[in-house]
Amino acid sequence: MLNQRDLEMAGYCASVGLSQDGPYDRRGCNGVIMATTLDRTENQSRPARDHCLAPSRTIENALGDHRYTRMFPELPHLNIDPPLLHAIGRAGGACDTMNSTRQEARTVAAGWPAFGQFIAHDITADRSPVTHHDDEAMLRNIRSARLNLECLYGDGPSGNPYLFTRNDPAKLLLGLNDQGLAEDLPRNQEGIALVGDPRQDVHLLVSQMQVAMIKAHNRLVDRLREDRVAEGDLFDEARRALTWHYQWIALFEFMPTAIGEERARRLIDEGPRFFRPGGAISIPFEFADAAYRYGHCQIRQTYRVQRGGDDLRLFPDLIGFRAVPADRVIDWSMLFDLPGGPPALRSRPIDACLPEALLNLPVAITGEIEDHDYESLAVRDLQRGVATGLPSGESIAKLVGEEPLRPDEIGLRNFGWSGETPLWYYLLKEAEVREDGERLGPVGALIVGEVLLGIVDGDPESFRSVEPDWTPTLPSRSPGRFTIIDLLVAPKN
Repeated sequence: MLNQRDLEMAGYCASVGLSQDGPYDRRGCNGVIMATTLDRTENQSRPARDHCLAPSRTIENALGDHRYTRMFPELPHLNIDPPLLHAIGRAGGACDTMNSTRQEARTVAAGWPAFGQFIAHDITADRSPVTHHDDEAMLRNIRSARLNLECLYGDGPSGNPYLFTRNDPAKLLLGLNDQGLAEDLPRNQEGIALVGDPRQDVHLLVSQMQVAMIKAHNRLVDRLREDRVAEGDLFDEARRALTWHYQWIALFEFMPTAIGEERARRLIDEGPRFFRPGGAISIPFEFADAAYRYGHCQIRQTYRVQRGGDDLRLFPDLIGFRAVPADRVIDWSMLFDLPGGPPALRSRPIDACLPEALLNLPVAITGEIEDHDYESLAVRDLQRGVATGLPSGESIAKLVGEEPLRPDEIGLRNFGWSGETPLWYYLLKEAEVREDGERLGPVGALIVGEVLLGIVDGDPESFRSVEPDWTPTLPSRSPGRFTIIDLLVAPKN
């Protein structure tokens, strides 16, 4: 999941964090680099199937002044010398897949990291590059920290009319591919995607998911029109209905996949222990800059997007910012399990290693850079954690009552490491050690699960706030069970 902070001029805004304020780490008497911590003390005669009784939402609601917060503000932040971070995160370092014991998960379909990235684009967007320790009061999240599909709808028909069809303005616009089929994002004459968020065209997986969500919205418009919803209400009703289906998938399919079914069930039944915000929701740094970046290591080196098709590398084969030909249109049953069909491709396990494509990002992604270590997304992830002053993984584990990983389980001694562990790396190793890389471990699951649930429960327009007993209204392939494949691809019957 590549966040806005990792994107630069070509649709990305690089967050490389080259330096930091305050003291660097100190070397012990044996020359080993030590990690140190610093203290930071209209009425219907009958209800439409997809009608959602939610209050109206205006453009202004989407463009507020949103900040980040801390989930564990009482903990000291971990301060690490940049050369050590580079040694861990560059190609050939600890994050290289040459250190992996296997390259595929057993249970996690390959499409889930792309859905996770879609969520990331929806709830966070910070375009300020990090070059030193950030003052959290100065950082702004231009997203509203809601699962409300801002990345799909932008500012709506009034603010972004180019996203909508001229003859049916309740519907979102699709682009035609080289066979004249509406299977691409709409694009201008230079091939630039017309989207609510430029990150939605960064690579094929997320751009095709955007296309699938556009189709789902348009499908809802047709259904609502069949149910005689007033034309002037169609867009808002379809938007609410799609948003609620999306939230449902996030909580009842994506979250259990990420943190485990039992943890997800307990969290929904009992509520969060630590993330209990009052008022407007702010995204914690611990989530945005560490825990939710677990999906980076789930990205595969190659993908097959059509049955009988070629194995395609993420970069350069699936890079975005260009028209999508017919032979690149994704068959979603290749990436998500379809009931009664063959198993989908599997993601990589969560094991603190990133595929070669993410350790050697192409110049189209990074722009021209002098330090080639910043071609590695792992280096950027590690540097971001230091720059935003995250605590160590061990300190959070102790605070929440979990037994910290041992140094031999972390496995960084061969890289000159001594001391506590960067949160991002710790949570990936925790998943590997405690859950065999199939899902997040206890600390990572706590952070990701509580924040995902919190942003839905904290949204006064979410289905859990407005109509807690609501269930999906779109057709599904399995009676009583609505899944992401039903959202992305309409059942034939």
